[in-house]
Parts: sequence; structure tokens; C-alpha cells
Amino acid sequence: MRTVAQDDTGGFTRVVVHGLAVDPVFYQFIDAELLPAIDMSADDFWAGMAAIVHDLTPVNRALLEHRESLQRQIDDWHRERPGRDFDHTEYLEFLTHIGYLKEPGEPFRIETANVDAEIADVAGPQLVVPVSNARFALNAANARWGSLYDALYGTDVIPRDGQLAPGDGYNEVRGAAVIEYASGFLDRTLPLDGAAHAETDRYFVDTSGERAVFTARLVGGQEVGLRRPEQFKGFTENGEARAYLFGNHGLHIELRTDPGHPVGRAAAGHVADVVLEAAVTTIQDCEDSVAAVDAEDKVGVYRNWLGLMQGTLETTFTKAGKPLTRRLAEDRHYTGVDGAGISLPGQSLMLVRNVGHLMTNGAVLDPDGKEIFEGILDAIVTAGCALANRRQSGRLPNSRHGSIYIVKPKMHGPDEVGYTDTLFERVERLYGLEPYTLKVGVMDEERRTTVNLHECIHRVKQRLVFINTGFLDRTGDEIHTSMYAGPVLPKESIKLEPWISAYEDWNVDIGIRCGLPGRAQIGKGMWPKPDEMAQMMATKQAHPEAGANCAWVPSPAAATLHAMHYHAVDVRARQKELAERRLASLDDVLTPPLAAGKPEPDAVRKELDNNAQGILGYVVRWIDHGVGCSKVPDIGDVGLMEDRATLRISSQHIANWLLHGVTNEAQVMETMRRMAAVVDEQNADDPNYRRMSDDFDGSIAFRAACDLVFKGVEQPNGYTEPLLHAHRLRLKASLRGA
Repeated sequence: MRTVAQDDTGGFTRVVVHGLAVDPVFYQFIDAELLPAIDMSADDFWAGMAAIVHDLTPVNRALLEHRESLQRQIDDWHRERPGRDFDHTEYLEFLTHIGYLKEPGEPFRIETANVDAEIADVAGPQLVVPVSNARFALNAANARWGSLYDALYGTDVIPRDGQLAPGDGYNEVRGAAVIEYASGFLDRTLPLDGAAHAETDRYFVDTSGERAVFTARLVGGQEVGLRRPEQFKGFTENGEARAYLFGNHGLHIELRTDPGHPVGRAAAGHVADVVLEAAVTTIQDCEDSVAAVDAEDKVGVYRNWLGLMQGTLETTFTKAGKPLTRRLAEDRHYTGVDGAGISLPGQSLMLVRNVGHLMTNGAVLDPDGKEIFEGILDAIVTAGCALANRRQSGRLPNSRHGSIYIVKPKMHGPDEVGYTDTLFERVERLYGLEPYTLKVGVMDEERRTTVNLHECIHRVKQRLVFINTGFLDRTGDEIHTSMYAGPVLPKESIKLEPWISAYEDWNVDIGIRCGLPGRAQIGKGMWPKPDEMAQMMATKQAHPEAGANCAWVPSPAAATLHAMHYHAVDVRARQKELAERRLASLDDVLTPPLAAGKPEPDAVRKELDNNAQGILGYVVRWIDHGVGCSKVPDIGDVGLMEDRATLRISSQHIANWLLHGVTNEAQVMETMRRMAAVVDEQNADDPNYRRMSDDFDGSIAFRAACDLVFKGVEQPNGYTEPLLHAHRLRLKASLRGA
């Protein structure tokens, strides 16, 4: 039953359906776009949502109250021991006594079924992208395949100085260096039998036998095959242009040859490009990388996710002065070595990241007139949008098993993970889905989840497909959890403390022991410098070597480059090796990164400058423009990918130093004002930018940044969302009033 009612707080008419008061923008999206896409009646949908909200809101609220209770007890414990040396044994006994630290149960292995190979079997790069931005979302989905030539030519992996400088047009010297680099990669990954790829005159397929054989004819006329012939999977032909498909460590490589191509004409074997299977999976994000504070914003997020699942999302933009329309890439088709056809997806397998349990959203009010929990809203709507994928045609489905993959962040401990399992089960019932159709990715980014990871995994052992580590959020929670223990080290020093390496190893060790290999991903965090690809290539192979079968990268080009690391490391073999090592130290994990004394004044100033500039540079875009993720120049003008996780650690760090007298309010405010002027200058070329330093009192963005610092101690778990949302809503209201 549907009626209309006046909302006294919002000043507009809401649709009241099954006791829920629904923002008309959100109601229209559900009624006109989502429900027709999945052939579901409005009455069934709203009745089901109302029942879930009624039953689970009290559970959600109680879990948040328990979070606060535990934090108060930890704060009190530290307050009672001012100036005392940290007693680790006493601390662990206390955490166990209050129920923060649980005893792990019996060993077990996850039982997740119907998991696609991209998650269960294939190790490779993973992109995380704001689904609110259609251009970025499509770009990420299409990053399943990437040109190695383009990634090398366009980044600093090939040096950019001297004769190798890119220049305005095509630099043949740089192009030759790209070809040489790619040829070396082929030698390591697809070695020929007794020859190098650079010695090849041409490649061809011998189809005279029962199975096609890939052959290289060398410059001298000798013909050789692959050292491992089984790597050859298939081919396509279009006149003189050919594409040869290979496999290595579960990933595909496409070798394109064309003697008429400007690059292929001059390359050994006429190799016009080497195309790598790159971002095998992509997380389309509704959380930390988006700024969605009301019904209008949420509809924008959901509409793009629905379009991705229907295969209809497209966007037109201007690039290099020309209009360009981007849509989902087509699937790829080959003739296999046995003559049968092979079809491979043109897009990444897409997961969707929901928000956590904390926030509410005004898109829907419950019968008491309160905003419903946003995590409930996300679970219902993103799962519904994913169902539309089953009705799309013309391309391979996102999941060949009909599974729906939802990443769930910011859960604290087993009970909260168990609540997510209950929520997903209720959503499955709403849509008439088989049990455990909804899979879950558990982000290990909160301290209480880390130390109880075994039990967290156990609560979702039949739907788990992903765990990961994330240094920034995890450090933010580390600081907030131990806020009253004492001043923490500078941020760069925190990274060197034993707890962080123990945390990274602990996640992999527990994941392997719980049977994730072959069923689920074990992931590692983001490379934050999108312009520093040479540095990434020199260091990020550490992630697959650590046993992670996916790791986050900031761009499609980075995914293409990072894919080479997974060709160098057999992750499944590495996980088998790591299964034999000793479990990482929980004692180290539970040792807060506290400073022995106060830093020198100059070190304090530098740390404050760095933190304040990063906070302001991100917040001004979030508040003023609704941009949740972007490349923000740091204090040294190095572009860093920033989202709310980076904001959380920086704001909590200053709040901690304020609390313990390492700095004071006057110094911090002077720093914030001075860094606001720096950020203003860094954005001087943006015609839509609103300067903060011209009117500190009138700048909502500046006030938001200050609140994050000066009110940091009182924020729930140090999260930035409550303050960001409040200030963004204030700015949107002021713009409507203007």
C-alpha cells in the first residue's frame, strides 16, 4: 500500500509505503528502473524491505552500542595507567576479559560454493573504483585486458629522459625500448624452445595435426615452438593481422602480430602489441571512494551499478578535443587448439562494495521517522541491481555461476560479521534466491576483526570469497583503539613497527589455514602513487610473494603492469609454501605503535604540515565537489590516490598528538590555516575551486577539516563519515538556498 506524506524535516513530500517514508527520487528509481529490470512487484519489494528494516535495525543498533562500550572500557583501562610501561600480558588478559579478544574455535575450512574462477583460481591485479563516476567505473571494468605497449610507453617504467623522452608525437627510440622490454617479458613468461622472441621473423600456427601448434620462424629460417607447448590456447586471424592466445599461472596473454601496423612493421616477429589479462576482478565501490550523502547521491551510485549489470551503462566525454563514448568492452573470441571456439569475458568480474554498519541515509525513513541504516539499504539495492545481470544478453554474464559478490567493510569482530550473514540471508529471501547466492568479502581493516579473524571467517564460511589487509584504515583504527595509551609514532615510523608486518602475515596465515586458496581471494592494499609506476614495478611483486592472490592498483595501466608480477610468481605454489610457516605473532599485532618520548619540535611541525595538507587537499574536494576519490597532490606535489581511509589515519594522528600534548590547538590551527593556503595554490588552475584561505569562517570545507581533527577523539572508531556527511549536506543545502 502506498500513500504520500509531508516530511517535516526535509520539507518535501515522501512516499509512504509499508510504513517506510521514501524520498521520491529514490522511490522513482526503484519503481521505474530497478523493479522492471528484475521483474519484481513493488509491493513485494517494499514489504520485504520494511520487514528487514523492522527486524534488523535493533540488531544493528545494539552492535554499534557494543562497539562504543568496548572502546569506553579500553579508554578507561589506559586512563588508569598513565605513564606506566605497557604491560602486554595484562593487556591481553583485559581484552579477553571484556570480550574484545575471543578464543578461536576448532580448525575449519570455508565451504563457499559456486565461486567463479576469477576469484577462486586466478591470481591477478584488482581495481577499486568509485561506481558513482560512470567513466571511471567503465574504465575499470574494461581493464580486464590492457596493452603492455601502451602501459610501458605512457609511464616511467621506461625512463623519460634524454632520447627516451615521450615528446609530442611517437618517439621511435622510446618505442624500441618498449618493444625490447616486452620481448624480455615474453622470454621469461612464454619462452621459446632454444631461442629468444627478439630473434623471430614471424609467428604462425601449424594446423596440420589434430591440435594447432604455435611456431616461431627465426630470422635464419629455423622453426621453433614454445618450451611449454601447453601454454598456447588459441588464435584469431583477420587477413595479415593475427592474435595468439596463451596462458600462464591462470592468466591470459594475447600476442598480436601485424606486418602492416606502424609498430608491428618494425618489431621482431611483427609484434604490434602484447595484450595482458590485467584487472581480473574489479570492486565497484559504494563506500570510501564515493561521496553519497542523500537519496540523490545514492540513486546516482545505484543507477551506475545497475547499468553495469545490465550492460547498458555508457558515458560520453571529451578527450584530446574530441568526443568519446565509453561503454562495456565486448567479449573476446578465439579458435582453440582443438578447433573449438573459446570465449573470454571482455570485462573484469565485478564485485560491489557496500558501506559498513555505522551510517544511516535519508533516502528511506523507518516508521519512527529515523533514517534507516545505509548498510541495509546497500545490501538490498545492490543485490537487486546485480540480479539484472541474469537478464542481460550479448555478453558473458558477470558470474557464470549466478553468484553476487558483495564486499563488506568496517566490521568489528565476529558478531558483526555474523550480522552481515543474517542480512544477506534476508536479502536472498526477499528476492527468492538460493541460500548463499550472495557472497561476502570481509575487509580486515579494523583491529577487532584482525585479532578475531579466524572466528570472523567462520561466521561466513559458506559465503566468504575475499579477505584483505588495508594499512590506512587499519592504522586509523589502531590509533583510535589505543587513543589513551599514549602518543603514537610519526606515520612513516608506524609502518616500520612489528605490528604492521605481523598484521599482514597474520591475515595470510589465517586465510590459508581456513581454506581460502582455491575458493576465495586473499588481498593486499593499494599502490597510492599512480604516476610512480617504475617504483611500483620494483616493489609490488612483494604482494604475490606474500601469498596474496590479488592486490589493489590505482589505474588500468597500473593493472597491466602489475599483472607481470603474477606471471613471475606462482601464487598458489607460494601459498602452499606459506602454509608450512609458523603463525604470525598475535602479540606483535596487539602491540600499539607508541612513541617512547615526544618528537623534536621540527619533527612535529613537519608531521603536522604533512597531515594537515593531506586532510585539507582531500576534504575540500569531498565537501565542495562531492568527489570521494581523486589524485591529490601531497605537500611535495606528488600525486597520491586519496580516499576516506587516508583521511582517517591523518585526522586520528593529529587528534592523538593533541590529546597527549605533543602539539596544541593553537599550533594545529596555525598549521591548518597555512596548509589551506598551500592547497588553494595547488588548485589554482581549477576554475570551479573555492578557496578556503579567503574566508576560513565561511568555508564549510575548512571547518569540516578542522572538525575532523579537533573532534577526532570523540568520533566513533575514528571514522570520518559522520562529520563529512554532515558538512556536505550543509553545503548542498546552502547551494539549494542560493
